[in-house]
Amino acid sequence: MMSTTLYQGKRVLVTGAGGFIASHLVETLVAQGASVRAFIRYNSRNDMGLLTLLPPQVRDAVEVIAGDLRDLPAVQAAAQEMDIIFLLGALIAIPYSYLHPYEVVATNVMGTLNVLLAARLSGVSRLVHTSTSEVYGTARHVPINEDHPLQGQSPYSASKIGADKLAESFYCSYNLPVVTIRPFNTYGPRQSARAIIPTIITQVLAGSKLHLGNLDAIRDFTFVSDTIDGFIKGGQISGIEGQVFNLGTGSEVSVRQLVDEIGRISGRTLEIEVDPDRLRPKKSEVMRLLSDNSLARQILDWQPAISLPVGLERTYHWIEQHLELYQPGIYQR
Repeated sequence: MMSTTLYQGKRVLVTGAGGFIASHLVETLVAQGASVRAFIRYNSRNDMGLLTLLPPQVRDAVEVIAGDLRDLPAVQAAAQEMDIIFLLGALIAIPYSYLHPYEVVATNVMGTLNVLLAARLSGVSRLVHTSTSEVYGTARHVPINEDHPLQGQSPYSASKIGADKLAESFYCSYNLPVVTIRPFNTYGPRQSARAIIPTIITQVLAGSKLHLGNLDAIRDFTFVSDTIDGFIKGGQISGIEGQVFNLGTGSEVSVRQLVDEIGRISGRTLEIEVDPDRLRPKKSEVMRLLSDNSLARQILDWQPAISLPVGLERTYHWIEQHLELYQPGIYQR
């Protein structure tokens, strides 16, 4: 296990800090002694997103800055005097990217460029860039290693491919110390119903028939604490600049099997109705994702610790206790 004090005294910027994975990362960094600056997207409600769910003593330890990744001066100001930057800010919803591809590309590509420029200007010791397994598209071979072809099957995945290649280019062109972390379908407490596991759980808890999309899609689900462990190691291990690391369990499950497992946890027999509005366009649907995590195991000394049954139980009970945060049955794009 990596020391829990490696971030002691480090000045760390986390972009997209109000999001699901990033809020867990902020919490972990504070626990490890980092001085954390959280960059969140401005809104008139002064809403800090999921940072509001952190314990008060953690929130009080975080410097929160509101802005927009597309605003270069704002990003440069946030990056000043930072030692490490974790770039998690992005528009991530695939259905939303069908509706608003321009906004998604502007945020994910130009936002990434702005963070790369700011990181180079401020002279950080490490920039951890967040990719996604969606850049691989439907698996051409399994398990998927980091050399698998990249396929832009949605505007979102195309925007992330562009962002990944920009990060690569800044390492090659300017020797910027970039490390790319590529999570496979992270899930856990605080995740929104935009994702499939909270979608199923919230509908189960509401006692309604399940309205879902493609039941045969296969994914590699990784519990959020395991994903965070990969980020933490990616930010500190020396000599890994320029590399890309898959973070997945190396096991796969279909949406239909997820429903069965969540039904077991709930003690209910679940009825499913396929909702055409939730289906992706045929050529855009990613049918199978299964990670090869051997590089992360070897180089980062990383391995998943939470099995799917255990992670689903933890997620189910957290959502059960926080159901007021959700709108069961409403399709969230």
